[in-house]
Amino acid sequence: MAVIYKKLGEIADISAGGTPKRSNPTYWKNGNIPWVKISDIKGKYLEKTEEFITEDGLNNSSAKLFKKGTLLYTIFATIGECAILNINASTNQAIAGINVKSEKVLTEYLYYFLKSIKNTVVNTGRGVAQNNINLSILKNIDVPLPEIEVQKKIINLLNKSNELVIKRKSQIEALDQLTQSVFLEMFGDPVLNNMNWNTQKLSETGQLKRGLSKHRPRNAPELLGGAYPLVQTGDISKSGIFIKQYTQTYSELGLKQSKLWPAGTLCITIAANIAETGILTFDACFPDSIVAYLPNSYMSNIYVHTWFSFLQRIIEANAPESAQKNINLKILSELEIPVPPFEKQKKFENFILNLENKRKLFEFSLFELENSFNSLMQRAFKGELFTEKEEVSAL
Repeated sequence: MAVIYKKLGEIADISAGGTPKRSNPTYWKNGNIPWVKISDIKGKYLEKTEEFITEDGLNNSSAKLFKKGTLLYTIFATIGECAILNINASTNQAIAGINVKSEKVLTEYLYYFLKSIKNTVVNTGRGVAQNNINLSILKNIDVPLPEIEVQKKIINLLNKSNELVIKRKSQIEALDQLTQSVFLEMFGDPVLNNMNWNTQKLSETGQLKRGLSKHRPRNAPELLGGAYPLVQTGDISKSGIFIKQYTQTYSELGLKQSKLWPAGTLCITIAANIAETGILTFDACFPDSIVAYLPNSYMSNIYVHTWFSFLQRIIEANAPESAQKNINLKILSELEIPVPPFEKQKKFENFILNLENKRKLFEFSLFELENSFNSLMQRAFKGELFTEKEEVSAL
C-alpha cells in the first residue's frame, strides 16, 4: 500500500509561544504556570520546567498555554529539539506547539518523524547570528502517513530502541553520581570541610596562569586552521573530567601569539561558563577566558577537578556580572581548598581512573545504540521496516 504525504500544517495546528516582560514582576512572581525554555527539553516527555509565569503574564503577553499531549518543537537557535508535553504549559517564542488535529496521525509517530529529519530542518535555518526557522517552514514539512496500525508498530519499535539509549545514558549518569558520593565519603563536605583538613589558597597549591590570545580580532582567519589544538570554554563545559575533543585549531601564527599548555593541565573557565574544569589529554592552547592550574607535588588534578564540581554553582552565583558573568584570577587564587594527605588523594584518583575505563565502555556502547536508533528512524520513515503484512524487518 502506497504511503500518502501531508503537509504538517494540514494535519496539525501550529503556533509559537512568547515571553512575558521580565521587568513586570506580576508576570513572574509566585507564578504557577510552567513556562518552557529550550533547556527544559531533555527527553521524549516534558514534565517539569525551571521557570513559571502567572495568569497575568499568560493573559497579557504573547505566551500561550499548550495542553498536555502537545508536541513541542524548537525553532530558534537550537533547531529541531522536540518533546511531548506531559503537563499543561506555556513556552517561549523559540518553541512551537504542534497539536495534531487529524485522526490519521499519532503524536508519538510525529515526534519520531520530526526527530528523524532534524538535520534536514537545521540546514534550512536562515538566521544570521543564530539559526532559526519560521512557522511557515514548519507547516510545509511533508509527513509520510502510513496506516495507523503501521504507525503504532513504528512507535513500538522505536520506543524499545530508545529505551536502550536512555538506560545506557542513565548508567553513565550514575557514574557521575558515584564519583561525587565517593568524594564525600573520603573527604567530607568540600564547602564545610567537616573533616577538618588543613586548607590553603588555591594559588598556594599550584601554579595558576591565564591562557593567552594576544591578537585582535581573536578569530582572524590567519590565526586558525593549523595543527595546534585550541581549547575554548565550550569544550571544557562538555568535557567531563578529561578534555578529549576540541572544535578549533591554531596555525603557526596563532601559536606564536598564544601559549601551548602540556597534557595534564587542569583548565578552569573564568568567563561565560564559570568555574567549569577539565584536564587536558593533549597539548593545547587556550585564551585568557581559561586559567591553567598546574598542581604542586602534593596535589592531584583529579581531586581538584572534583572539588570544583561541588563549588561550581556557588562560584558562578557569586560571579560579578557586566556584559556576561566572569571571575578574575584574584578571586580564583584566593579560594580556600582543603588539602587531604596526598596518599588519600591518590587513592581517590586511582578509583576515578578505573571508573573512567568503565565510562569508555559505556560511552562506546551508547554511541552504537544511538547509531542503531537513528538508523531505525531513517528506515522507518522510508518504509523499509515493514512489509505489506507489517512484519518487522530483521534488525
